[in-house]
Amino acid sequence: MPVPVPRQRAIPAVESGPAPDAFSPGGPPGIEPGGPAGSGFATAAAAPADSAATPHLTLLVIENDPAGSLSVPDMLDATGKPIRIRSARNLTEAERLLTDDVHCVLLDLALPSAGRTAGPEDELATLKHVLKLASRHAVLALTASGDTERGTEAVRVGAQDYLFRDELDARLLSRAIRYAVERKRSDKAERRLTESRLRAQENARLERGLLPTPLLEGSSLRFAARYRPGRSRALLGGDFYDTVRTPDGTVHAMIGDVCGHGPDEAALGVELRIAWRALTFAGLCGDELLSTLQQVLEHERDSEEIFATLCTVDISPDGRRAGLCLAGHPSPLIARPGKPARLLSYENGGPALGMLPGARWPRQQVELGGAWSLMLYTDGLIEGRIGAGKERLGQDGMVDMVRRQLAQGLQGEELLRAAVNEVRELNGGELTDDVAVLMLERMAQR
Repeated sequence: MPVPVPRQRAIPAVESGPAPDAFSPGGPPGIEPGGPAGSGFATAAAAPADSAATPHLTLLVIENDPAGSLSVPDMLDATGKPIRIRSARNLTEAERLLTDDVHCVLLDLALPSAGRTAGPEDELATLKHVLKLASRHAVLALTASGDTERGTEAVRVGAQDYLFRDELDARLLSRAIRYAVERKRSDKAERRLTESRLRAQENARLERGLLPTPLLEGSSLRFAARYRPGRSRALLGGDFYDTVRTPDGTVHAMIGDVCGHGPDEAALGVELRIAWRALTFAGLCGDELLSTLQQVLEHERDSEEIFATLCTVDISPDGRRAGLCLAGHPSPLIARPGKPARLLSYENGGPALGMLPGARWPRQQVELGGAWSLMLYTDGLIEGRIGAGKERLGQDGMVDMVRRQLAQGLQGEELLRAAVNEVRELNGGELTDDVAVLMLERMAQR
């Protein structure tokens, strides 16, 4: 890749780490202060002095039981530590006590909805309100014994489980709390995974849509391409390419490389590719086209230090000649039957786009012949290392590799796949730079 110049601003992060787990036990050890006077719930016993290393589970009970007929027994968690209990008589108190160190909420469904008389149509209105308040917490619904229908409806609305009011005991309730917390944790992890997959699928569709579709209808040339972004879990990098056939029968091909390979560079590469296609169909070619692309780059880049290399070829309608322009980019490789593959001349190339205001890019004429293969590539293909040392493959090594693969009868897509795979193997693993390589072939005429 072109040597990147330090950016003036940070590149936005592509991925973000998982959000903190809302259900990880936390908070200071010890006994939670009891509820308001008159609450019918018993509080847990004091914790051992050494329990700070493993914080307690905390239960928030929401009920209005002035007679004190309902009591929650002392309970132990899976490690044998007391489960701490907070109690609230109404939703206002519950909202105040519902802090991050609460793991589970036990709601008495008999609690009336604030400010209204509950009817059949809104008998779970209080539960729905609590679920909004406790969106990150596990919720258990408490209902009258035998009222399975209401309990089932509570679970359908969003509670993790339901319990019968008259069947509470320490063993049943402590187990229900632990299961509810784990079920909520599992549901949240599954939701995050689903959201992550959907985002990844959407990003893949977006990036795949930004990759070019060659427009070569009516041409006898064969086209193949391989693309491998250096960015982890991405489909698009700072490399870009395109191939089109204009109405006069000329086939135009381009490959380029924006310095760096982050999301900003990928976006800029897409802009340059689209601009190149539009300018090509508008009839621009050679120096005029590259000068206009440089203006696009200068307008769209985030920093004056950003530049892009580019190689363009325009192949005559008869397929025997081509015009070549190089803007700081490696020269294409040409292979002809009976002759060793070699690089086209690059002595008359110009600077990379964005480097020198008012630069020029001479267009040189190349004789292709009757049958040929022309390979355009970015420097990600030649800058991989050879083994554990510092030596890189380089253009000479790439030419030798392609000659050997051509001698094995490889061509087109098969050759490009073999070339990219071998470069990766020589590097000892994944390449850190973007790699783009395309090939145009004209077969011998019969």
